[in-house]
Amino acid sequence: MATTDTYEPTERTVPTRSRDRASYDRALVHSILDEAYVCHLGFVRDGAPVVLPTLYGRIGDRLYVHGSTGSRPLRMAGSGAEAPGLPVCLTVTHVDGLVLAKSAFHHSINYRSVVVHGTAHQVTDPEEARTALDALVDHVVPGRAADSRPANAKELAATAVLRLDLDEVSAKVRTGGPNDDPEDATLPYWSGVVPVHRTYGPPIPAEDLAPSTALPTYLTT
Repeated sequence: MATTDTYEPTERTVPTRSRDRASYDRALVHSILDEAYVCHLGFVRDGAPVVLPTLYGRIGDRLYVHGSTGSRPLRMAGSGAEAPGLPVCLTVTHVDGLVLAKSAFHHSINYRSVVVHGTAHQVTDPEEARTALDALVDHVVPGRAADSRPANAKELAATAVLRLDLDEVSAKVRTGGPNDDPEDATLPYWSGVVPVHRTYGPPIPAEDLAPSTALPTYLTT
């Protein structure tokens, strides 16, 4: 895995278009991954592409992807030290703004994305699996893993985790306004950026929650 401040570009991580938007900075890659909730995991099954949305968590330069023991990716990855693993492509994207140009051709979005190529392996070590599942919970709400009942033996038996090392990875970012052609500058159409922000509503307690149960501090900050 990477031990420097940047990931090494490869043939698969160098984009064919807009190469100036690509970055291999580890801190940027990690920040984009840590801010999202859902990744899309792509692989090939029976000669056809499959892309699944799923939860994930990061520990250092390693991603953990959640799944059931009967899911397709887990079956294809195999288990045990001799299992070949599953070639995958994992992606995460944030939409930061809608870019409205004076020409339809130059409309775009401002975004931050990460693409990871590699071979996913099923986690078979029980302690690593527990650590990974805690990371998955804390990825969604930091501090929640310690503030909930840990998975019991039956739940662990029904849950599987894939491990994917961040070795072959890149980020891509677009910022700024529209790139209109100079000859379109005088056209009578509004142009600019509509920012997109993620917001959270107030927590809604479960119907069976005891009235005396206090709202956790990690949900109030």
